[in-house]
Amino acid sequence: MLNATLKSSISRLWDKFWSGGISNPLTAIEQISYLLFMKRLDEMDIKKRQDAEFTGELYKSIFSGKIKFQEKDEEVDKAILRWSYFKQMEGGEMLIHIQTKVFPFLKTIGKEESPFARHMGNAVFIISKPSLLVEAVNIIDEIFEEISKQESNGQGFQDTQGDVYEYLLSELKSAGKLGQFRTPRHIIQLICELVNPKLGDTICDPACGTGGFLLGAYQHIITAHTSKEHRQADENGLVRGRLGDKLTDERQWTHLKEKTFFGYDTDESMVRIGLMNLMMHGISNPNIEQKDTLSKKYDEDNFYDCIIANPPFKGSIDKGDINESLLLNTTKTELLFINRIIKSLKIGGRAGVIVPDGVLFGSSNAHKQARKMLLNDCELQGVISMPSGVFKPYAGVSTAILIFVKGGETEKVWFYDMQSDGYTLDDKRSKINGGGDLSDIVEKWKTRKDQKENKLNSKFFYVEKKEIEEADCDLSINHYKVSDHEEVVYEDPKVILGKIETLEQEIIAGLSDLKNL
Repeated sequence: MLNATLKSSISRLWDKFWSGGISNPLTAIEQISYLLFMKRLDEMDIKKRQDAEFTGELYKSIFSGKIKFQEKDEEVDKAILRWSYFKQMEGGEMLIHIQTKVFPFLKTIGKEESPFARHMGNAVFIISKPSLLVEAVNIIDEIFEEISKQESNGQGFQDTQGDVYEYLLSELKSAGKLGQFRTPRHIIQLICELVNPKLGDTICDPACGTGGFLLGAYQHIITAHTSKEHRQADENGLVRGRLGDKLTDERQWTHLKEKTFFGYDTDESMVRIGLMNLMMHGISNPNIEQKDTLSKKYDEDNFYDCIIANPPFKGSIDKGDINESLLLNTTKTELLFINRIIKSLKIGGRAGVIVPDGVLFGSSNAHKQARKMLLNDCELQGVISMPSGVFKPYAGVSTAILIFVKGGETEKVWFYDMQSDGYTLDDKRSKINGGGDLSDIVEKWKTRKDQKENKLNSKFFYVEKKEIEEADCDLSINHYKVSDHEEVVYEDPKVILGKIETLEQEIIAGLSDLKNL
């Protein structure tokens, strides 16, 4: 968790960009990301060099040698591209140095055909005020200095650095034009607990945004491979481990960081931010691409072991652009993504998807067909209903989590009525005592097959597939949940009237006393 000093520094950084004329949150995050990435490169290079000196291994710095910039036909030593070198410059000189040398160098980082190198090709460094740049560089230095202090107290540097980036992203408080927005971190954690992505899985988010779900899956796998003594429950009651000490083979780490995570998004700025988010958390080669997974350009069918996603709710796509393999006759993205996810999974592949409540009970043919796909082409295992404030301040829409496996047969569906996610359901979303239902959902999910009683008036229960089909495949929990009605016994009207008369007499007596005074 971030301390108050780090949170204050990040808030100041935001304020500087706002007052410096960069008020679009997405643009500001992108520019801050570039600066953080420059700082991170220098920090990581120094650490690797120190480790190599300690072990006696050879290490070639990414800042060793020279680089030639084609536009100016200029060759310079890479050493002058370090953060620790240019941060000492005067503002105007630093700005020109970053614009003409450091930023072009940043675009060359990574393998030539890596997603990062490709998507950085169109990136632009738009900070134009020397004063803003100097202030931003100084604050980022403060942030990294504070991270180093936390590291000396036992907190992993990379973990805190990742938390800083997550907190930075939390300032994206408005939904995008297609209805996309950041999923709260604890909801991502919950879905990862339910779907259980594993080492060796190919894991995808077909509408990945800032990469939160892919990062959640990575952290879930690291937790699974962390010794029990190094795990602990977080503020939401969910267990987390950051060490990954059971991953002892370097090949496992390489596979996890380079061949496990795949993400797609239509917005190139989001793709760049998502790439940097995962790289800031230590995933060296994330596979995130700019692509519309509902369009004809996408063809990754029967490919993934695990898909976790929160697709855009209120978007629509031009009918002529929809992939021919998608069978639903609709342009609504929330329905098309269900179709897309089912097709993209391997047989036996698992999915955890957030949908708006309308998907659960909508009466159109496309809504009904989507639910039949879930029941007949998959084993629909669970529907977790969430309260309407979970996605505030972005939106107040009620949502649910669908958990399903491609193939197999649905026999019965497990429902859970989440009353609280551990936060207030207003725009502030403040933490509340008690932690909400998240840990209970995980516990009940893992023991659901041993559930002996099935009470339709409790928070969780099973519904047989036949009953769901008879209800027009309705998947809303309120259709099946039974409310307890306690009969209220009232006193005899004569007794009530007598009490009222007594109260009136007392009032009259009191008024009389006041008059005498």
